[in-house]
Amino acid sequence: MPQTSTSQNQHNNPLHGITLETVVRALEAKFGWAELAARIPVRCFSNDPSIASSLKFLRKTPWARDKVEALYLLTLQDT
Repeated sequence: MPQTSTSQNQHNNPLHGITLETVVRALEAKFGWAELAARIPVRCFSNDPSIASSLKFLRKTPWARDKVEALYLLTLQDT
């Protein structure tokens, strides 16, 4: 059975199967909230940061989520 275009896109997506929570937790563990806020200046990382508030903001804000996911992919390349 031929793959659909969506299946092919997901197959090539390095974030496929990785939740946003996993991404945020990994970045917070690697950089800490202060460094994360310096790299991606959004209030959810600088003002009373938490996983829950960050997830809520990132799910509603595609440009910020894109930056977080890009930073995560860079950290994967460094390892």
